Amino acid sequence: MKIRTRSLPPGWYPDTASETELAIKRMISSFAQKYDNAIAGIVPHAGWEFSGRIALSVLTALASDIKTVVVVGGHLHKSDGILSAFEEGYETPFGIIESDYDLLEYLKENLSVKEDRYADNTVEIQIPFIKYLFPKVKFLGCRAAPSKDAVSLGRVIADASEKMDKKIAVIGSTDLTHYGPNYGFMPRGTGDEAVKWVLDVNDKGFIDYLLNFKAEEAIEHANRNKSACSAGGAAAALSYALAKGSTQSVLLEHYTSNTVYPSGSFVGYAGIIYLY
Repeated sequence: MKIRTRSLPPGWYPDTASETELAIKRMISSFAQKYDNAIAGIVPHAGWEFSGRIALSVLTALASDIKTVVVVGGHLHKSDGILSAFEEGYETPFGIIESDYDLLEYLKENLSVKEDRYADNTVEIQIPFIKYLFPKVKFLGCRAAPSKDAVSLGRVIADASEKMDKKIAVIGSTDLTHYGPNYGFMPRGTGDEAVKWVLDVNDKGFIDYLLNFKAEEAIEHANRNKSACSAGGAAAALSYALAKGSTQSVLLEHYTSNTVYPSGSFVGYAGIIYLY
């Protein structure tokens, strides 16, 4: 069996099963679990210290009877299309999580899917959460460009769910505005006003499109305003939710990395779920 091994160092998430379980339990104890019927969601992908709690709050809201979780990340250009890991399993601190190869084959038959040969945090950072919360599910890691390809990916996964009679959850993995000198983007200068603009204007514009089920508009906003680094992932999750009949979206939390570590360079994070 060909396994996709861990690429991120322990600073991103813990190394051992015991340390990872302890970190997850601590995060779960810090938020109230109000939902248990989400079919899709959007999560950030920074290290667990920064945004793990938001990601976990989304993942714990997923329906308990799901059979496969698909995480769609990004960090791609508009012309990069759709990528997926072709390995048969993924390494986690809790052991191997098996790839949903049947779903992968369906995607390859109905879309242009290239092999993702590169290590990337947008997908990997979520896998230990999923293995812990849903020990028996299968998994598929994809990445989608910020283009209409992402919308198509969500729709095809929804089609696969129906034709394969399989309950699938799709998670879009994206951070929001990257602001400050480290990112070469600071149209509102520095200080509290810059943070307020990121939260209340730039991030919010992108989030509002996601909450209102407008996938293509969300992509356009991100490409135009630098309001998300992996808008394709978010759009794929939204497109899937819409195709499956979701009509309710919930913003669970939204803040910036300044909340954890104050700095002139910071990143926005949000957690969104889509319910049946």
